[in-house]
Formats: sequence, C-alpha cells, structure tokens
Amino acid sequence: MFSHRRYLMCRPTYFAVEYTINPWMDPTAPYDTELAVRQWTALRQVYTDLGHTVEEIDPLPGLPDMVFAANGATVVDGTVLAVQFRDPERADEGPAYANWFRRAGFDVVEAKAVNEGEGDILLAGDVLLAGTGFRTAHESHLQAQEVLRRPVISLQLVDPNFYHLDTALCVLDERTVAYLPEAFTPGSREVLRRLFPDAILAGADDAAVLGLNAVSDGRNVVLPTQAGNLAQQLADRGFTPIGVDLSELRKAGGGPKCCTLEIRAGA
Repeated sequence: MFSHRRYLMCRPTYFAVEYTINPWMDPTAPYDTELAVRQWTALRQVYTDLGHTVEEIDPLPGLPDMVFAANGATVVDGTVLAVQFRDPERADEGPAYANWFRRAGFDVVEAKAVNEGEGDILLAGDVLLAGTGFRTAHESHLQAQEVLRRPVISLQLVDPNFYHLDTALCVLDERTVAYLPEAFTPGSREVLRRLFPDAILAGADDAAVLGLNAVSDGRNVVLPTQAGNLAQQLADRGFTPIGVDLSELRKAGGGPKCCTLEIRAGA
C-alpha cells in the first residue's frame, strides 16, 4: 500500500568522478556535472509528483559524492544513527549530515564503527537488513540494533560491484524485497529465502545498471529506466515501476536509492 514518504536529498552541484572507491568509478572517463544535475532534478520531481516531501541539504565543495544522501544516516522513529565513512574522501559528509539533522531537531547518535547509512542498513517491516563485506563494519550492526531498537539481520555481500546492500537489494514493502542472489554468500541467500519467500529475484543484466538501487513507497517503485526486465517483474507483482535515467550518477556507483535518504520521524 502507498504511504507518504519524507526524503532528504543533496543536489549534485559539485558532482565529479575524481577518485576510485568502488568499481564503478573511473577518474579517467569523462563526466558531465550539468547532466548529473538535470537527471537528479528529474528524480526529485518524480518524488514530488508522487506526493512525497523532499527536503534538501546544501552540497559542500570538495565532496563530489555528497549527492548520495542515502549514505548520510539511518533514520527510524525519529532517531538518527549517524555515519562513519570507510574512505577519507567521504569522511566530511558524515558531520554535514549529522548537523543537518541536529538543526532539524532530531536526536542524533554518533557512529561507533564504520557505517554508511542506508547504503547498508535498510528497514524492512520490523527488522533492519544490514549489509557488510565491503563498507559497513559488522560491529556497527550491533549499534544499529541498540540505537534503532529493531532486530538486525546481517547479510554478507561478496561481489565488489555491489558494494552496498542498497545496490543488491530493494525493500518494496513491509513483506517484499527484490534482490540479486549472486551478490550474497550462500548463508545470506538462505536467510533471505526464509525471510522473504515471495521475493523478486533480479537478473544480472538489471543489477548491472543498478536496477536494484530503487526507491519504493509501497506501490510506486522508482528505478533506473535501463532495468527493463525488473520493471516488468515489478508490474507483474502489482507495483508501478517508474523509470528514471541516472546514468551520469551511475558513473560514481549511484542510482535513485543512493540519492535518497528516507526520514522516518515516527509517531
């Protein structure tokens, strides 16, 4: 069922591909910041057209990946678990996002271990699905459970192309997810199979265009327009797929979900 969402986004004013911290990034390849801004603006417009609330954090010069707001925090029931980035190139994003939430009146808890926000911690019904293997440290899963007061299910990622959980799995509603089985260890695949027996299993072609880096409001699923087979699977299951082109931002390893941090203010 559709539910109104509140999102935080960051305009890619300073978007660039100047270093390599994931396999998608090639600093020798050309990129177009103006095109990235246009594609991001179209994504923002999709959310507002759907009736969602979009707030913005000011981008900071020297932080080309700050557009990927999902990595800025995890917010559940009005509590904000701040982040600690693995890579020094992104380290200053953490305090920027934490300060935004403090100014907005949220209770912010500082991270005790490397934790890259909703990139690796996704709320699925009453549980938190937490990825590890490349970025977020397993120790941070324990803090997420204590701070956010939800059971944590740890999932091990094995393919560096899917370096964050939100590149390999999308929460569609409280009972349904879509994911790429090959991105996980055999044990984690079995956990997902048991938790979500009706999950949509994505193919490698759709995952390769970051098709699983999607945003769902329970009915509408915003995903890369290039993920055509996944869009059809979603439609067959009663969801409404909405394609957006974020191909320029994909050069840094990001898609719709990477650009979108959900603010769950609670009751």
